[in-house]
Amino acid sequence: MTTPGHRPAGKSLTHTPTGPHAADRAAPRPAVGEPTGAARKGVRTAVCPDPQTGDGRYIVAWLHISAPRSATPTATSTCLCGRDRSAVGNRQVLALITDHEDHRANCPFRASPEGRTAA
Repeated sequence: MTTPGHRPAGKSLTHTPTGPHAADRAAPRPAVGEPTGAARKGVRTAVCPDPQTGDGRYIVAWLHISAPRSATPTATSTCLCGRDRSAVGNRQVLALITDHEDHRANCPFRASPEGRTAA
């Protein structure tokens, strides 16, 4: 048996509490809101135009053709005006390509800006 003040060599015994104790308080959390420092002091930044805005053009009508080797070709013609056509087989795909070209020439969404304002 060991005495309360005696510790055996090579052993690390810790003191065990004899009763319940209060939990430690948590550290205060940082306030959410404006950042402190340089940004708050009014550091100016250069405002540049967005480089990804494009030139004003966008896709209106598109033709998707799939012709795998030794398989039946397929095609889909789609337009923002609501046109959605598809074809399966050599002759029908060729006819859809011609029809898609005709539609691109006559579609109201592809008319020139002068034509759109006059209409």
